[in-house]
Amino acid sequence: MMKRIAATEKTRERLRALIDGRLGTGADRSDLVRLAVQLIIEEVLEAEARDKLGRERYERAEGEPSGYRNGYRTGRLKTAEGSVRFSAPQLRDTAEPFVSAVRENLAGRTEALEDLAVELFARGLSTRDIEAAFTDADGRRLVSRAAVSEITERLWEEYEAFTRRDLSEFDIVYLFVDGIAERLRAGCPREPVIAAWGIGRNGQKVLLHLMSGSKEDTETVRAFFQDMRARGLGDPILVASDGAPGIIRAIEECFPRSARQRCLAHRMRNLAVKVPADQWPEFKARVTACYQAPSRTIARDLRAGIIADYADNLPTAVRCFDDDFEACIAHLRLPVTHRRSTRTTNLIERLFGEERRRLKIVPNAFGEKPVLKLMFGALIRAAESWRGLRFTEFELRQLDAVRKELDADYETSIARLDRSSRPRVSSKSAP
Repeated sequence: MMKRIAATEKTRERLRALIDGRLGTGADRSDLVRLAVQLIIEEVLEAEARDKLGRERYERAEGEPSGYRNGYRTGRLKTAEGSVRFSAPQLRDTAEPFVSAVRENLAGRTEALEDLAVELFARGLSTRDIEAAFTDADGRRLVSRAAVSEITERLWEEYEAFTRRDLSEFDIVYLFVDGIAERLRAGCPREPVIAAWGIGRNGQKVLLHLMSGSKEDTETVRAFFQDMRARGLGDPILVASDGAPGIIRAIEECFPRSARQRCLAHRMRNLAVKVPADQWPEFKARVTACYQAPSRTIARDLRAGIIADYADNLPTAVRCFDDDFEACIAHLRLPVTHRRSTRTTNLIERLFGEERRRLKIVPNAFGEKPVLKLMFGALIRAAESWRGLRFTEFELRQLDAVRKELDADYETSIARLDRSSRPRVSSKSAP
């Protein structure tokens, strides 16, 4: 007899396909949280059925059987991420008519299930997480502790698949790194949640890494990057970040063959507070023209004019403008149609800010799980909004030329360092 594939395995395959980038449509990519919720529900429903029958699927009963499986029935659950469809196992010939206690208690647990889905990818799940989500109003556990332990092990495989998946298949051209500081725990200072996502030569958008409750110092971010490098991430053409010193140093150490782009949205905000309101419109127009110049050569000429005109009246603003200037115009190496999309990292911040404004009306809303949920959801939507970025054959040839130029710059810098590190030989003649 041919065995039917369990509903959990079908959902797991869709989820892994999504993680691996094998599902290409926008709708599929936005299903990540819903698919994770579906998998968690189906795993728990399967565990409930195993508890009731006392055996696995297709396992023969010892002695008189206490019932049989009778296929699946489709259920639906409305969540903030949309409607989730799931398959619930049906049982027949049990001593008493089987009514799923898990299904009866699902309706009021959508927020907890969404938190679990995000936790699954942010950090994996613990037995305690699942036990807390699947109890009834009286605190009674809906599935056995042994079943919960088994579910935890199964779901841990999905976390491992996400955090250890091979990144070498993603030919990442543009890499974006950002840390969003939030108060993850009551009474504690804000902590950053660091995220990395990229765009490949085929236009595919990929969430590469997510780390919660971390620091933005060089050591932490270096480890963050090294984990991706160890999993096969190559050298992007451009890496964009804000001005956090730890992130900048880690980028330069871990991606020496890549151009580094300083987020211009952050830079413009920094400049705005250093220029009097009456002078800001003119200064902003000059700086914007510089950052959006046709080429880096023209941008450098415009920079010289700004420094000459404002150095005496706005010395602090000019120093800020001149600081890390080459990183501010790195995007001018790229095809013209890609520059607007690569010169900032504020897409994720804008989305996250919208979520934050919604939370203002909710008392005691902040905490590690809600923040991770918002961060994760914002990343998924951020990837969706890149849909219009395309790579034509001409643009790919342009990027290949930039790649050769960056490689040549790297080799030149290595040769220069090698020469400077050699011991000097005295020019004096021996006596």
